Amino acid sequence: MAEETKKEGDYDFAEAEARILDFWEKKKIYAFDQKSKKKIFSIDTPPPTVSGKMHLGHAFMYSQMDFIARFHRMIGENVFYPFGTDDNGLPTERLVEKMNNVKSKSMDRGDFIELCLKTLKKITPRFVQDWKDIGVSADYDLYYSTIDKHCQKISQKSFIDLFKQGRVYKKDFPSLWCPECQTSIAQAELEDKEFGSLFSTLKFSVAGKTLGIATTRPELLPACVAVFVNPKDKRYKEIIGKRAKVPLFDFEVPIIADSSANMEKGTGVLMVCSYGDKYDAEAIARCKLEPKIVMNKDGSVNYGEYGGMKIKEARKKIIEDLKAQDLIIEQKSITHAVNVHDKCGTEIEILPTEQWFIKILDLKKKLIEQGKKINWHPDFMFKRYENWVNGLEWDWNISRDRHFGVPIPAWTCEKCRKVIVANESELPVDPIMTKKKCSCGGDAIGESKVFDTWQTSSITPQIAAALVSGIKIPYSVRCNAHDIIRTWDFYTITKSFLHENKTPWENMMVSGFVTLGGEKMSKSKGNVVEPQKIMETSGADGLRFWAASSKLGEDLDYQEKEIVSGKKFVTKIWNATKFVSQSLSQENVSFQGPKNPIKKREGFCGNKKPKKLEETDRLFLASLNKVIDSATGSFSDYEYSRAKQETMNFFWHVFCDNYLEIVKRRVYSGTKEEKESASYMLYQSLLAILKMMAPITPYITEEIYQNYFKKFEKDNSIHISSWPEKIKISEKKDDGSVLDLLLSVLGEVRMAKSKAQKSMKAEIVLSLEKEKIEKLKLVLEDLKGVVSAREIKTGSFSVEFL
Repeated sequence: MAEETKKEGDYDFAEAEARILDFWEKKKIYAFDQKSKKKIFSIDTPPPTVSGKMHLGHAFMYSQMDFIARFHRMIGENVFYPFGTDDNGLPTERLVEKMNNVKSKSMDRGDFIELCLKTLKKITPRFVQDWKDIGVSADYDLYYSTIDKHCQKISQKSFIDLFKQGRVYKKDFPSLWCPECQTSIAQAELEDKEFGSLFSTLKFSVAGKTLGIATTRPELLPACVAVFVNPKDKRYKEIIGKRAKVPLFDFEVPIIADSSANMEKGTGVLMVCSYGDKYDAEAIARCKLEPKIVMNKDGSVNYGEYGGMKIKEARKKIIEDLKAQDLIIEQKSITHAVNVHDKCGTEIEILPTEQWFIKILDLKKKLIEQGKKINWHPDFMFKRYENWVNGLEWDWNISRDRHFGVPIPAWTCEKCRKVIVANESELPVDPIMTKKKCSCGGDAIGESKVFDTWQTSSITPQIAAALVSGIKIPYSVRCNAHDIIRTWDFYTITKSFLHENKTPWENMMVSGFVTLGGEKMSKSKGNVVEPQKIMETSGADGLRFWAASSKLGEDLDYQEKEIVSGKKFVTKIWNATKFVSQSLSQENVSFQGPKNPIKKREGFCGNKKPKKLEETDRLFLASLNKVIDSATGSFSDYEYSRAKQETMNFFWHVFCDNYLEIVKRRVYSGTKEEKESASYMLYQSLLAILKMMAPITPYITEEIYQNYFKKFEKDNSIHISSWPEKIKISEKKDDGSVLDLLLSVLGEVRMAKSKAQKSMKAEIVLSLEKEKIEKLKLVLEDLKGVVSAREIKTGSFSVEFL
């Protein structure tokens, strides 16, 4: 975006935004008032993962949440808007590893935790500053970190309570495992990713005869424990109960009749391995087969000459060896969806490990019912939640084989294997650092695993509520992007149900993704747009204006033109205010305040209703009332984009393009009564526009309010002033049609002058149909003034130049 040369009196957003942000912080404009009797509007926001700096998706979603927060503050509610950061678990570990060029698994646990805490202390203030800079109106004094002692205590208490309910269990079980992060993960952390692969039909043999079996994972041949055929498949009826020899590795496995074998896939014969997928794990357990574990936790294999090779390397070598021994019947290239870890993109394996789980599969119907009690905005997002719950196949794995995280407050007796959990008075506790004795007399070993970050983030409503008094669930609203419905939203609904039998929020506000050229932004693709750079050239208001251009739940393709539109609005409302200020009094007085001052006048009047309201002003105020009414309803329904669109239409096309031109004659040469009426309309309209745009563009609206309106309105900030109410005027049924006609005639005259290449000030004689003159009879003087008409005659529409 090209640099613009600023003139004296222009709005300098860089200077103004820094100064205004400092004003907000010093005056604690957004502080939650614990003593207030006002209705509380409570917000549960996703604590952003500390990742170095805010990305554009953050700016998009948090801006949208802030539009709603600011609106509710202005309608007189006591907004509880804490701010937290998510800084434990895998994302933080990976960031610390990258920043410090280390690997957690190669470090002492205590040393790595110390390094994590030291790194977070260094980077978190700058990270949080991005949210402040963009204008997120949280109460930053109400802050939590998901790794701090406050959060650890509440997270550990949640675990203990659920353990006592019988909801928590520990089991050595085939679990989802990430070889890159070297930890177990939950189903919610899986993503599907398309990969190219070879679908190879291999030569198994039964009693010397070839049995073709197709697979994409020949590296699991040594882990084969059985072959399944469908009992309805007549092709294989004769071999059921016999044994098949595994190619290349020359051991035999039983052939079992099982309906899970898909007769239409490949050859219809299924190779059961430990473990290719969840269905393998289920089949092995169901048939009481003995698993063979051939994968190491680091993603290497542990058999024969292939030992130590990574999975893909072993796959390639085994295919070569199968070809060399003529053990491949057919091969074809395919593309298929594979489960990957959402944190690193690595393909997932299934390995038997001892993990902690929360039992949830028996609650699916109840959790769907809980979801139905919440108002989803947009409402179709509930379907995503419902589909996720219906598709659950695993209980919630809450343990991670990592160093940095909230410790699991449990010990296991070496002698009798009894699990002992901490007393609440001990919390927060690190069991590795605390010894326990079992009632049987045996030593209890502290759990070395830590919680999955969602185990803690799922109780953010309780964590935030504990910072103050008077806050309980359900909160008024939560906001997040649609990609974490399956994680943060689902887990929070689950926890609130299990602990309090309540929903965590009354409303759920779901935003979309930001794309570039239709593609998801990614550093690896080189298509990342940084919000910090946008703010450097266009200000936070420009970025927020862009974020308000899409409806909730809709993905938005980033286009600079909407940022430019935001800048144009800021410039236009600044210049419109200068005109209004010059129109509202008699003597210029320079405003001795911020840099780039607007000129203001003594007796900046218009805040008091005149004795007589000119008809044109009344019509425009009636139009303004409709916008106020509509914008109020739109914000109340979380439709901020519609509120912005309606306000912008009034500001640009009604107020600036038309009213400011119409009113100039009365402002400069009208009678005292005419000027007073114009002043009232100008003051009320501009103030209402500022207030309706304040949630979206908080900086420019605050600057104008402080310079011009604070003296008369008294509130310390526009953001704690009252939301505009409809102006009390007499209204008529045909007000809208009269104003539309006035603006239509004005537009036609302008078009005629432009076509004739005449100045807009060129004098004319205007002819209008009789019925139009009759309808416009009370505003004809303003019409004559704005079109420079010496006379308005009856007749067909025509413009005669003098």
